Amino acid sequence: MHNNNQHTFKTHDGTELFYQHWRSTASKSKTRKAILLFHRGHEHSGRMAHLVEELQLPEFDFFAWDARGHGESPGERGDAPSFSACVKDIQYFVQHIQQRYNIDSKNIAVVAQSVGAVMAATWVHDYAPKIRALCLASPAFDIKLYVPFAKPGLSVLSQLKGNFFINSYVKAKMLTHDKERAQSYGTDPKIARAISVRMLLGLYAASKRIVDDAQNIYVPTQVLSSGSDFVVHQKPQWDFYQKLPHPHKEFHILDGFYHDTLGEKQRGIALQKIRRFIVQCFAKPYQAPNVLHADKIGASCAVAENLSAALPPKSIRQSFWALTKKNLKIGSLLSQGLKIGEETGYDSGSTLDFVYRNQAESANPIGKIIDRQYLNAIGWRGIRVRKQNIEALLNKYAKVLLEQGKALKIMDIAAGHGRYILDAAAQLPQRPASILLRDYSPVNVKAGQALIAERGLQDIAQFAEADAFNAESLAHVEPKPNLAVVSGLYELFNDNDLLRQSLQGLSQAVEDEGYLIYTGQIWHPQQEFIARALTSHRAGNAWVMRLRSQAEMDALVEEAGFQKIDQCIDDFGIFTVSVAKKLKSKP
Repeated sequence: MHNNNQHTFKTHDGTELFYQHWRSTASKSKTRKAILLFHRGHEHSGRMAHLVEELQLPEFDFFAWDARGHGESPGERGDAPSFSACVKDIQYFVQHIQQRYNIDSKNIAVVAQSVGAVMAATWVHDYAPKIRALCLASPAFDIKLYVPFAKPGLSVLSQLKGNFFINSYVKAKMLTHDKERAQSYGTDPKIARAISVRMLLGLYAASKRIVDDAQNIYVPTQVLSSGSDFVVHQKPQWDFYQKLPHPHKEFHILDGFYHDTLGEKQRGIALQKIRRFIVQCFAKPYQAPNVLHADKIGASCAVAENLSAALPPKSIRQSFWALTKKNLKIGSLLSQGLKIGEETGYDSGSTLDFVYRNQAESANPIGKIIDRQYLNAIGWRGIRVRKQNIEALLNKYAKVLLEQGKALKIMDIAAGHGRYILDAAAQLPQRPASILLRDYSPVNVKAGQALIAERGLQDIAQFAEADAFNAESLAHVEPKPNLAVVSGLYELFNDNDLLRQSLQGLSQAVEDEGYLIYTGQIWHPQQEFIARALTSHRAGNAWVMRLRSQAEMDALVEEAGFQKIDQCIDDFGIFTVSVAKKLKSKP
């Protein structure tokens, strides 16, 4: 029923990853449908091949990759640059399938197991793909490490020794009752028992984040949990499932099943559930999640509302945060970084420029120590990665425009001091025809104009004082850009109506088939600390962030007439940078 072929695709860092494609010979529809299979840790695509026929879905194409460091794909066995690099590999794999085989993401379902299931769930959370169904078999959200204090011990050792490898304790007979499959596991030369510590710790970090934030996964999801699993804990799987917001979700406990759920002796029970779930998810046309009003109702709205509320007077929590704020005030007498934050707001353009410079600038030794600790906060590290991702994507799509023979016209609607745009422009193969920087703050405009002069760009660059939420002003900018940037702005405002005004103006400003680079903040481990202790640039009010899911941010951009085509995210899972293409205006 399926013809098998083997191929490679080029992922985000140029690495060629191996995959198998089983093309349907039964489908008579012009609209092709696909199921993507993601294997367990240590294994490879060949270990999933039996599912192609056993799932009894002949009208679907099947695709299965070898994750980097596994099977036929390159890389040291059991290792990768990071867990998030593997998640980004999925994004490029899906883009490859869409482009090469003309299969829309809305006609794709995912079946993933163990570590592969965590990767797939992280991808769906972080990149918000428009897929039809997600089936997760025994997701490895929490591996059973039987040595006490194993996780903190591995973390300490990795800091002392760097990356190293540990071998899996799992024997084949602990994975499946299927003796033939267990025997093949023991003799398969492509199976690697080792896993790198950075991948293992990355798996744990991503798992905790995704389980905690599963309310932002807007895809029909089925979770299959093995009832006698020696490898992973069941509770996080249940916690994950309970938070899923989609009405079409299922949780099944498979009594007596070991960890290799899809390779168990009685796997037909699991496969029947997967087959039914996928068929039902394809029974009706794809329906996008309704997230455009998440600022007014829902989980993120409730969290921001709670963080905005005053704590009970003289409560322990109120006293703790009052002391924290006082310590920041005292620290600002010594630290240049804290001083800028206290005076201009921790979300101001001046603070951002200090974070980008990444230098301990205080005059005294204690202040320098405080500066360095401050700059090493996870949020600021993520901000600096965001800058790198903006520069990389700006460079990538500037080259696309230049290769099309178009004059490059860049605009940033809330540029702060403009440092990251000017840094990115300096890396381009040729100078842009124009750079228009805008910001509401006279302080930022003055600093930005000085940077333009310092770099000798007065002939092509200008910096104007303007409101990024004034649709009329944006709509009439000159020259009209074909590469617009909005970075670190929308995250500061909870109200989606404000974003609509800005995006409406941008939609009218950007030339047809031009690009919009926009940022998002989908998660933050210090959300309460920021809300309770840090002040905003807006009249010194508390800096209360409402985190927007990637699905919500993409929906707002799409509503304005753009289509997302690319995305990056930092290894911490905090800041995304996306690219959308302006659709042609209707005549």
